This record gives sequence, structure tokens and C-alpha cells, in this order.
Amino acid sequence: MSKRKQRREALVYHAKPQPGKIKIVPTKPYATQRDLALAYSPGVAEPCLEISKDKDNVYKYTAKGNLVAVISNGTAVLGLGDIGPEASKPVMEGKSLLFKIFADLDSMDIEVDTKDVDKFVETVKMIAPTFGGINLEDIKAPEAFEIERRLKAELDIPVMHDDQHGTAIISAAALLNALELAEKKIEEVQIVISGAGAAAVSCTKLYKAFGARSENIVMLDSKGVIRKDAQNLSPAKLEFATARKIDTLAEAMQDADVFIGLSIANIVSSEMLLSMAKNPIVFAMANPDPEIRYDLAIQTRKDIIMATGRSDHPNQVNNVLGFPFIFRGALDVRATTINEAMKMAAVKALAELTRQPVPEQVNIAYGETRLTFGTDYIIPKPFDQRLIAEIPPAVAKAAMESGVAKAPIEDWDRYREELLQRSGNDNKVVRLLHNRAKVNAKRIVFAEADQIDVLKAAQIAYDEGIAIPILLGNKATIKELKKELEFDADVTIVDPNGHDADVARLRYATKFWEKRHRSGTTLFSAKIKMRERNYFGAMMVLEGDADGMISGYSRAYPTVVKPIFEVIGRASNVRRVSTVNIMITSRGPLFLADTSINIDPNAEEIAEIAQMTANVASTFGFEPVLALLSYANFGSSTHPHATKVREALRILHNSNPDLVVDGEIQIDFALNKELHQSQFPFSKLAGKKVNTLIFPNLEAANITYKLLKELNKSDSIGPIMVGLRKSVHILQLGASVDEMVNMTAVAVIDAQEREKRKKAKTGK
Repeated sequence: MSKRKQRREALVYHAKPQPGKIKIVPTKPYATQRDLALAYSPGVAEPCLEISKDKDNVYKYTAKGNLVAVISNGTAVLGLGDIGPEASKPVMEGKSLLFKIFADLDSMDIEVDTKDVDKFVETVKMIAPTFGGINLEDIKAPEAFEIERRLKAELDIPVMHDDQHGTAIISAAALLNALELAEKKIEEVQIVISGAGAAAVSCTKLYKAFGARSENIVMLDSKGVIRKDAQNLSPAKLEFATARKIDTLAEAMQDADVFIGLSIANIVSSEMLLSMAKNPIVFAMANPDPEIRYDLAIQTRKDIIMATGRSDHPNQVNNVLGFPFIFRGALDVRATTINEAMKMAAVKALAELTRQPVPEQVNIAYGETRLTFGTDYIIPKPFDQRLIAEIPPAVAKAAMESGVAKAPIEDWDRYREELLQRSGNDNKVVRLLHNRAKVNAKRIVFAEADQIDVLKAAQIAYDEGIAIPILLGNKATIKELKKELEFDADVTIVDPNGHDADVARLRYATKFWEKRHRSGTTLFSAKIKMRERNYFGAMMVLEGDADGMISGYSRAYPTVVKPIFEVIGRASNVRRVSTVNIMITSRGPLFLADTSINIDPNAEEIAEIAQMTANVASTFGFEPVLALLSYANFGSSTHPHATKVREALRILHNSNPDLVVDGEIQIDFALNKELHQSQFPFSKLAGKKVNTLIFPNLEAANITYKLLKELNKSDSIGPIMVGLRKSVHILQLGASVDEMVNMTAVAVIDAQEREKRKKAKTGK
């Protein structure tokens, strides 16, 4: 993607459909006069009086305990420097967004218009009663050290400057694991720190807390090695000054065991890397370009253990692994500070989590067969759902043990369950889809590429590395639209009616005729059909000239389904093709079927639909928990509409006894775990969180998913076609660009899975 186009898209993203990235949403009813009287006057007086009697009641009656302030003065924003408080606001809003989606913490960004330390500290102190915690962000050193020190001393809520401590915590966990793999001890290794800013100082202090020795550390700033005999060193630099008579990075790297880069790009050469000790540990964390390129480093030293700040290389040191979960644990026990014990607990928990078996959902998200502790996996992945259940409890326990917790946790099992419930509110399905697709992008036919929204979806899929688009439609129109969109990539364009497609069209027509000549198809009619984009595109997939296809944006569903069924057809072991929609809801993803094809399936067909839908959930890394829905509960009706669902359950229990499925059941009992447990404790679903809903007919499924989409503004991924021989998926008429991009990722993953099964079967 060109910088110009990236700039425009970033600006549109922040401006539309409404400016900014966050908003406030009420958590209490407000529909009636009674609600408003309780929310404000006169009812609000009662909690006010309770808080005036005991200030700690503010945590009981307000949102303070789940509210973090992200505060900056804009003096050290990302790689942009001192750009001012207003210009820093998009970054602070982004940080607030990360707090919400990773740890379900509400957050408010506050930009303070002062560079004066006293004024900044006084401002934060005056607004602190509003918040449960303070996250300082993008404040330049050395002021950042003084601001954090004073606020921690003068406030009784957690305060952390993430630029300092976030990188320190994540890199320390990675370092502990890297040292274990390298069979080295932290007390003995020689460490080079390139950079002397807030993050570098905090990292070095934390490494020392874990045993690194001052005499084994060399720190460099922009002028070179920081030496004890230098003049006018700041207190922060003096602490890490070395007595060694060296001046350059090259000298410092000689026989070093560890290099920590928090400086600028491309300052480490191959020669420097070769001069390091055996099994060198290199954390090149400058962003976006590291101190030495990843590919150059691993080519230079086969024994290297390397991490960067980038997501496109193994071992990303990403602050999002730390700050949301550290604040979560601190606020949940109402800690008065974030102390060294809590930070060290987070480090140990992250390091230990890396050594545990990785859940299949994480493997799926990153397209890995099996992530295991080793040189390419020394720190957890950001999409690891275990983070919220492991890091906050470790931090909370450390707060309790160090005496700074005002509301200790007693039931740890219940606390972990609550944390996992919070994780369900942040739905990671879309990110999982895109990341997995990127691992092995496939050739996807966009059958309506002369529609501007379809072409835009293809452009995004290409720019993001999700797919390799093949554009079907009028060439002149597509080229003109490409210019309008600044879609400069050299991608394949095919016009099924153009002369360039004559050879392929004849080949496809012949193959189609050979397949269907006993179904009334003539060679002449086959040639005519191959001028239609859906027939042509489907034949491309069938013949291996493409890996998948999406269509249906501009045409009614039945008109698109027909050519797909005629060309592609069902998989060999499937009786009925069906569709699944993934609904992104506040309780987590829901897999709904059949939403688009089978009008009134019988018991055998419902059972097959249920099994295929369970397979979809498993493919995306979710353990399927299925409810077979009806208007009745467990035999309360003998009507055929209910008994066919009961029969489908019997078939499933016989064919797949390990599948977690039950029914027939009403939807409220299926989704309300407590209600289900109290009324039907005998059910296989009792105590479980249902994530897959199988409907008795098309009307119920189609109406439900569209109702969820429109009334609750739930995002929908689908309809995902299941049971076809190839990866072909049909969009809903008028699908949005985002929906088309998501379906492209689905088509890619579908093609990836088919390729895996084929290799497993053939050994190739």
C-alpha cells in the first residue's frame, strides 16, 4: 500500500462514520422516568451520601474501579516526538481501545497542555478521584521519571508509565525464557543496552531485579557508551555507567551475551553480531525498523535467539501483553500502587505461560501446526486467550502479598471464570481470521470486480496480505475503477466475455459439458454459460486455476447458488450443502446454521448441518457447544416440528457421542447458563456456554441472524458455505466492504484447510 493511500485510509478511519475511536455507553436502564429518577435526581443522592460517609464506597456505587485514565502531554508520541497534547489524542484513544478489547477495562484519554512537571503532577492529582488507575503515556524523559515517581508517592491508586514498564515487563519475560534456552544465567551474562530513554532505563532496572549485575551491563546513548568518567551525567545515566574503557557499540558487542535495542534502526552490523558470544540473545526492538534486520540476523548467526517489536517476525515484544492485564489485576484488588513485586509477578506469569502447551485456537490464529516453547516462541502471542486468566491473578496475588491490596480476592476459581467472561466480550474472531489467512494467502476469484465495493474489498485483501485477488469482469471498467481507488498492484484481471479468455472459456465449457451432458447440457449451452462470471469463476476454482471464490454482492442469492451447485457440487460424503453465519456478539461468537439454503430440513439433514457447523467452529479454534433449537424444551411437545429436532439429537448422539450437543431447547434456555442449570441440570449443556445454534428451519435461522445484525448491530461473518467440493462462498446481496473482506479471509482459510486435508491424505 502506498504511503499516500495509507494516509488517506488512516484519516478516513479516524473521521468516519463518527470522529474518534471511543464513546461512552450507559450500563443501567434509562428508558423510563423511574430509571432516570434513580440515575440522577433524586435517587442519585443516596449513593452520594453513602460515599460521603466512606470514600471507599465510591468503588461500590460508581465505575471508578473499572476506569483507567490514559494521560499524556504529547511530548514523546510514538516515533513522532513532541507533537503536542491535541496531536497525541488519537494515540491515547487507541490505548483506551486496547484496554477495553483486551481486558474489558473502561478508559478515558486525557491530554494535559503543559510541559511543566509540577503543573502536570498537580493536574493529575486533582482529577485522580475519578479513576481507579492512571496510565501515563508518551511523556519524554527525564520528566517521565519524575512525574511517575511523584504520582506514585502522592496517589493511592495504581500509576504506571507504560512506555517505561510495559516494554520492560514483556522483554524481561522473553529474556528469562531466552536465557533458559541458551543455558545461561542472568547473573553471569554480559548485557548491552542500546538506548538510554525511559524504556531502556526501566528495562535495565527490571533485569537487575531478576539478578543481572551492574558490572555486566553496558548502556549506550546517542553519543556512545555511557562511562563513569563522563562529565555531567544525569542521575538515571550515572546509575548504568560502566567502568570499562570502551566507547562504541562495536566494542561493547564483543563477547556480549545479550543485546537489548531500544534505539534506532540498522545500527547493528553482521560483524558486531558475529563478535557476540555463543547462543547470542538479540532483542532489536526499535520500531518500525529494528536495530538489525531479522532476516540478516538469522542468516548471520544460526544460534541466535531473536525478538523484535514487529508482528511479522517471531517473538514480538508487544506491550499489549502486559498493561491491560496488569491494570486489570491491580484494579480488581483495589491496589494502591503497582509495585516491583507486581511487575515481577507479571514477568514470571508471562514466562511460565510461554512454556505451557499452546491452545489450538492460538495455533489456528497464527497458522501454526504447533507452537511450542523454543527459539521462535519465547513470549506468548497477543491473541492467546489465556493471558487474561493468568496475568491478572498473578498481579493481584502479588499485590495482596506485598500489602497494597485493599480488596483481597478469596475465590480464585470464581475470579478466573469472571476474567474469562470478560474476555468473551472482546471478540477476536475477525483478527483471528485475518491473521490466519495471511499465513498462506490463496488465489481468490472476485466474481463481481467491476463493482467498486467489491474491488475495494479485493484491494484491502491484497494490501493486508489476506488473499491474491483474481478480478472477474469488464477489463476496461475494472482498470478505471482501480485508478480511482489507487489500486496499483499488478493483479490478474479476467473478462469471461473477452478474447483473452477464449482458450480458457472453451476448456471450461468442454469440462462442464463432459460433467453434465446427461443432465441436459449441450456443448453449445455450456459455451454460453461460460460467458457468465459465476460459471466461469466456479470453473476456475474447480480446475485449480484459483483456490477459492466469492460472489453474490450484486445478485440475489438463488441466482448465484445455481451455477455454484452445477459446477462445484457437493463434497463426496455430504448429502446437503448448508451455510453458517458467525455472529460477533457481546457474549462471544455465535455460530448459526442453516441461515441461507435448507428451507425445512428433516432430522437427518439437521444432524448433518449440526455436525458440519461444529466442524466450522472447530476450524476457527472454538470448542463447539451446540444447542438444537425449537419452540419446545426436552419433549414438552409431540408436534413434528419438535420431534424432528429430537430425532436429530438421537442421530448425533449415536454418530458422535463426544460432541457436546443437546436439545430440543428454547433459545433463552440455551443462551442463559444459569437458567439452563436451574431448570435442566440433566442436560449435556448444563453449566456450559453454548456457542453454536442449530435452527429447525431456514425461516428461524435467517430471521434471527438478520435481527441480531440490525437491532444489536452485531457483526456477521457469512454465510459460510459448508459441504461443497471447493472453497466457494456467496455473499448476501449488498454486503459491506468489511463483510466481503471477512468472507475473503474465510475463503482463504477454507482453501488452506482443504489443502491440508489433501496433503494428509496423499502425503504430498
